Amino acid sequence: MDICIIGAGGHGEVVLDVVRAAAMHRVVGFYDSNPEIHGKVVDGVEVIGSPQQADKPFLVAIGDAHVRGEITDLLMSRGLEPITAIHPTAYCAGNAQVGPGSVICAKAVLCTHVRLGRGGIINTGAIVEHHCRLGEFVHVAPGAVLTGRVKVGDQVMVGAAATILPCLTVGQEAVIGAGSVVTHDIPPRVTVVGVPARIVRAENRESPLSPSSTAP
Repeated sequence: MDICIIGAGGHGEVVLDVVRAAAMHRVVGFYDSNPEIHGKVVDGVEVIGSPQQADKPFLVAIGDAHVRGEITDLLMSRGLEPITAIHPTAYCAGNAQVGPGSVICAKAVLCTHVRLGRGGIINTGAIVEHHCRLGEFVHVAPGAVLTGRVKVGDQVMVGAAATILPCLTVGQEAVIGAGSVVTHDIPPRVTVVGVPARIVRAENRESPLSPSSTAP
């Protein structure tokens, strides 16, 4: 099937490589919001125009979860279908569920009974262990590990080489810093870093763990 990729940056090239390696679809064009690259050729594929001009089944290759979600919803509202790409060196258990528009990169692992929502990115060498539940537009960066029965909300970013211990919950739109080790539940819309992971920024000021709630 002929498809297109939304986003012609570095991640777009990774997604193109995954699609080509899987050999199930043919990428016939990139669409990108930067008009300066329209008409250019990226890894043998032309950047045709802006995302709003897409007219084929698609993959959104944009790291920002909010933008990825907005573009996915826009194109789906026009009747276009998000497709899924899984690199042939990745392992997905037979009962794992991968949502439409998701990309599973080289040597990633999705173990038994994993559920991944729409538009997810399981990047190179990441491991999602048994019974994990991941929401929509989640990004698990290279080398990150989600141990068993972890619950991850929508639009969460799990940084490279981070580890989340078993049975924990990460709230929506949280950011887990690279190399962090998460040892307790993480509330929504916060950034955590370190070993063990600690909150360094909280966008949700109503959270009981936000800086404003602990001020004297």
